[in-house]
Amino acid sequence: MNCYRDKIAIVTGGASGIGRELCRQLGGHGATVIVADINREGAEEAASSIAGSTAGRARGVLLDVTDAEQVRKLVRDTAAEFGRLDYMFNNAGIAIGGDARDMDWEHWRRILDINLMGAVYGARAAYSVMVEQGFGHIVNTASGAGLFPIANSTPYVTTKHGVVGLSRSLRAEGAELGVKVSVVCPAMIDTPIFQAAVYPNLDREKFLAGIPKFLLNDVKSAVKVILRGVCRNQGIIIDSWNGRFMWWTYRFFPFLTQLGNRSAIKGTRERYRLNREGSA
Repeated sequence: MNCYRDKIAIVTGGASGIGRELCRQLGGHGATVIVADINREGAEEAASSIAGSTAGRARGVLLDVTDAEQVRKLVRDTAAEFGRLDYMFNNAGIAIGGDARDMDWEHWRRILDINLMGAVYGARAAYSVMVEQGFGHIVNTASGAGLFPIANSTPYVTTKHGVVGLSRSLRAEGAELGVKVSVVCPAMIDTPIFQAAVYPNLDREKFLAGIPKFLLNDVKSAVKVILRGVCRNQGIIIDSWNGRFMWWTYRFFPFLTQLGNRSAIKGTRERYRLNREGSA
């Protein structure tokens, strides 16, 4: 994909999962990649592996996406150093699973700060630079959970719906200014996000074991689809058949989605909850 050769890209959450694979494939296409992550050691290791095995260049940097000034500075410094910023991949994110009644305010604040406000800070900083230079592409990682409701994931779904709204609205505003905006809505991808997630009041191991393995898509294949979609300037990028199936089902047969969600939360409450009385 020649649209990435010699381009400058920042990827947040680049030390693992989708972010790491984005960095690897961008490097393989000849891009210069800034691998940004709260895990600095992981970001530097990912950058070293890219620089040593691909046509591109990479650098690992420490970034807390919940700090608006850190994000703004990284974007501005990158654009100043290289003379431009071609791509901003706002990819950093976390997950939380289980019954909404078991989530406390700290759970909500943390996931909103990282998943939603992290994307807002990245998009706002990049948009400012890209409007000034007259070109650029912002790519926000949402989820299939940004297109349809999913029981057992209410805080996560809330943030991802927000990222979809941010992206689609900003895409309309940026079009005449030369700024492209895409939102990535993958289905379930086999990455460490499930193991790293928080599961309040659930039997963690049993809950993870209950995730249907046949629904987990390969991260390399998913990222290949994502980068192809970005090249084509697609507004919404869905990586797999199961993601598209769930989206179309929700759009045309919402009652089926509702029935599936009711069944899912009932199953969770019966099989995985540690305290059946729940919390206030």
